[in-house]
Amino acid sequence: MSFATLCALLADEDGATLVEYSLVVALIAVLCIAAISFLGGKVSHLFSTIGSSVAAA
Repeated sequence: MSFATLCALLADEDGATLVEYSLVVALIAVLCIAAISFLGGKVSHLFSTIGSSVAAA
């Protein structure tokens, strides 16, 4: 492998955008899972309260 070929391979950034988008999607997924696990019980309790109020009315 020549030096020019090695430089061309290092300069090629076509696959870099796929990796970057994959990391962004993974980060969003982790944040969604964390938010759902953190707020899940509170939202469930809120909907239960609202449902009880509607049923009593």
